[in-house]
Amino acid sequence: MLMKTPSKRIEKLVYINVVGNHLFGSDMNESKRYVFEIMGPIRSAPAISTAKQDSQRRLAKQDFQRRLGQQETMAVGKENVEVVEITKPRTDTRDYKRILLPNSLQVLLISDPDTDKCAASMNVGVGSFSDPEGLEGLAHFLEHMLFYASEKYPLEDSYSTYISEHGGRTNAYTSSEHTNYYFDVNADCFDEALDRFAQFFIKPLMSADATTREIKAVDSENQKNLLSDGWRINQLQKHLSAEGHPYHKFSTGNWDTLEVKPKARGVDTRDELLKFYKEYYSANLMNLVVYTKESLDKIESKVLSKFQEIRNIDRPLPSFPGQPCTSEHLQVIVKTVPIKRGNKLRITWPVTPGIHHYNEGPGRYLGHLIGHEGEGSLFYILKKLGWATSLSAGESDWTMEFSFFKVVIELSDAGHENVEHIIGLLFKYITLLQQSGVSKWIFDELSAICEMTFHYQDKIPPIDYVVKISSNMQLYPSKDWLIGSSLPSNFAPEVIQSALNELTPDNVRIFWESTNFDGHTELTEPWYGTAFSVEKITGSIIQEWMKKSPEEHLHLPSPNVFIPTDLSIKNVKEKVDIPVLLRKSEYSRMWYKPDTMFSTPKAYVKLDFYCPFGGNSPEANVVTDISTRLLMDYLNEYAYDAQVAGLYYFISHTDNGFQVTLTGYSHKLKILLETVIEKISSFEVKPDRFSVIKELVIKEYENYKFHQPYQQAMYNCSLLLKDQSWPWTDELEVLSVLEPEHLSRFYPQILSRTFIECYAAGNIEPNEAESMIQHVENVLFKGTKPLSQTLFPSQHLTNRVVNLEKGVTYRYTKEGLNPSDENSALLHYIQVHQDDFKLNIKLQLVALIAKQPAFHQLRSVEQLGYITVLMQRNDSGIRGVQFIIQSTVKGPKHIESRVQAFLKMFETKLYEMPDDEFKSNVNALIEMKLEKHKNLREESGYFWREIQDGTLKFDRKDHEVAALKQLSKAELIAFFDEHIKAGAPQKKALSVQVYSTTHSKEDTGDDGEGKIVNIEDVFSFRRSRPLYGSFKGGIGHMKL
Repeated sequence: MLMKTPSKRIEKLVYINVVGNHLFGSDMNESKRYVFEIMGPIRSAPAISTAKQDSQRRLAKQDFQRRLGQQETMAVGKENVEVVEITKPRTDTRDYKRILLPNSLQVLLISDPDTDKCAASMNVGVGSFSDPEGLEGLAHFLEHMLFYASEKYPLEDSYSTYISEHGGRTNAYTSSEHTNYYFDVNADCFDEALDRFAQFFIKPLMSADATTREIKAVDSENQKNLLSDGWRINQLQKHLSAEGHPYHKFSTGNWDTLEVKPKARGVDTRDELLKFYKEYYSANLMNLVVYTKESLDKIESKVLSKFQEIRNIDRPLPSFPGQPCTSEHLQVIVKTVPIKRGNKLRITWPVTPGIHHYNEGPGRYLGHLIGHEGEGSLFYILKKLGWATSLSAGESDWTMEFSFFKVVIELSDAGHENVEHIIGLLFKYITLLQQSGVSKWIFDELSAICEMTFHYQDKIPPIDYVVKISSNMQLYPSKDWLIGSSLPSNFAPEVIQSALNELTPDNVRIFWESTNFDGHTELTEPWYGTAFSVEKITGSIIQEWMKKSPEEHLHLPSPNVFIPTDLSIKNVKEKVDIPVLLRKSEYSRMWYKPDTMFSTPKAYVKLDFYCPFGGNSPEANVVTDISTRLLMDYLNEYAYDAQVAGLYYFISHTDNGFQVTLTGYSHKLKILLETVIEKISSFEVKPDRFSVIKELVIKEYENYKFHQPYQQAMYNCSLLLKDQSWPWTDELEVLSVLEPEHLSRFYPQILSRTFIECYAAGNIEPNEAESMIQHVENVLFKGTKPLSQTLFPSQHLTNRVVNLEKGVTYRYTKEGLNPSDENSALLHYIQVHQDDFKLNIKLQLVALIAKQPAFHQLRSVEQLGYITVLMQRNDSGIRGVQFIIQSTVKGPKHIESRVQAFLKMFETKLYEMPDDEFKSNVNALIEMKLEKHKNLREESGYFWREIQDGTLKFDRKDHEVAALKQLSKAELIAFFDEHIKAGAPQKKALSVQVYSTTHSKEDTGDDGEGKIVNIEDVFSFRRSRPLYGSFKGGIGHMKL
């Protein structure tokens, strides 16, 4: 697949998805790859000298800077100059305006009268590359500290509290050369939120009191990453580079770099922090994007008044000339030991940054071909040989001065034994590209797809949009701020050929990850402790590998037949705002929702195959999972082009069978659906592919023990609550003895009884939707030898959830599965009710009011751990709230006591809340509920949840808003006192505690709140408790 350029970010927010018992899903990444017949050795001519490379890069950079310097501005308070129009998608109705404030702050204003949320992002042109020597992580630490308080708003955490209480969120990240701060909020509160935001860049208060606390937060963040293979290999690649280059640095920071070592040298970290801020946070290095409902003129005057006081010292943009890799760091093969079981190859080349030729798109062209997955591609051959399970290619880790082109290959065990052949095949493919020349038709096809993607892009949340654009403002001329590098339009074969010529054996770095190397390495990376060894390889060695590699028919792709040619919008006569039951039979039920909001030539179709034999035992779960993965595997060569052209498909295992999802351009969606159904109906087990998929899934199960403790706590909570769920250990045992013949026997049984719940939405007419499900019924139920039959009434079962006992706190303790992980975790779950409009809004309001105070108290003040979350939980319509906290400093029992202490503290806040603050929170929640869906996929996901849970309350928002408008503070307090308050007699709670070896000796006595019941065995507990009823009932027998 074409590699998505990874964010060079140190992310601040932990997004936790509460999922069911399915920990191990198929890798559904969007993809791309291509290929040719290869003869002879790789050309030696491309072995460019370092001097020549430097010259080429310098010329490319000068040309790019010339274009970047031709900036067009509407200056505020300065002499006006020519204004150049910002290129935007044809379907985009928003207004844009670029202005330059008197202090040289560059701003993009976006007016969207239809938006419910307003947002802003400030991109500051300094990052971790500017960290002073001996203060690794200082830029990241500043990013943590900046949002604490300001002179105008001195109350600590008042900004985050304001944002949270008005329906928004705030975050920031640090990259190598910039730092980005951003937020969103309900539209009617944007003015004050923007003022609070601006003050951090005018007069922030980075108090001495907060310094030590936030260094601990940075350290906790780093502790979370120490056993993450992604972080470890990233730092190893940086470690093997020139020590004098900033790429070599450790950028996150920890307690040692920000506290211990500076103190030992007599350096005050806070003084250095203030010095860093003063030196680099200058208005001329900042780019601001503001997204609002108001007109451009109105917001322009507000931005001027709020941001013109940011000081400008005309600081030159920090630059870091030179290359991170010298000859010492090239022509190497690095063997390294990952944490998780698996094998991976990362082949990288230092290249001229593609951004200097972003209109020509050399990196995108090469990534598209090398990363292709269709017939004749490199991945196709490696997959056919049973050597690889995924491949991606593209440019990453780039700046204006340097970049890397990377090919990342996930290997099977057989692939690990044939790495030399794999590298040989890769270089054969590169040779093919060099010998074939740059293809105009391929570039034109890729350019056409990119243009279509740009002009028909989905609207995304404003907070994501402003971050994307503010980052682009530092890099591109203003006319291309919305485009970035996404729209190659200028066919320049010499530019692409020049980029291709840099991918040589003399310029390569190979990182080979495998647990098989454990005990066979002699070096250790200092920051993460990664074991590795380095060997030099020569171009002649790679030539030998090429000669010895298998003779396979590599070739370029054929033209893409899935590119849509009909992008017209279908006119549906009957406009409906919620799904309607279009068709029902004994075999299926079809829900339909035409596009009435987005006017896009896209559709969303989901078919949920409810199969009683697909999930009623560990064996059934495993067999269904393997079957869906094999189906995806078989379809890949054919359907890969569809994904390149913006039409995506997924076949995924569910608790009770499997789902087929198709989303994207509607023109050829039915063709793809019919092919998918044909594969399902004619499924057969190919032993060679079965072996590869089985090996992959076994590794996923075995790597469960390396999941972070908070993830283990979430998994155990689901296992305790969900009736039809099976432990991963049971499934691993089944998998270890599973053979192809077992799957061949069992697969027909999965399909033998099924009911299909369908949802079709978007640019589809009713008769098209009906014909799709009719086709599926004909194939599965109505052939001469039907594969499927209707369900018996007794088979209409569904997921049910354990009903916890009132007045009891259940406690389940578990030792963390990775002895090397020093983190412990607590998940404290409070179960409240089954789906009910009035109870829902009370729970949601409590969660909204408590979210930021919980984060501030438990994370910022008490520093329990970087991962500290208070969030709602919904298990098939059973609602509750949960605290999730991961910590190296305290054990779960202590954390549990602090959660109880917080609830007592929050009780006081709730009781004493002024009426106007209560009303403000109610209004914030109402506005959040009335927020419109941004795109078809978001809308479809919302409605599908109603269908999946069986609640079918498609007009839920209207009912819950009506209930909120009637809610009194006294009613909310009564709800809190009954269900959530510490020690509430009717409270139902479950405490899942995962201990690290560090905290294994923590006292676990029963001194928690109320009656404590320890759970010794998951399944005895589940059998002992009643279950909530299901909303679904007999899904096939619902009355029309």
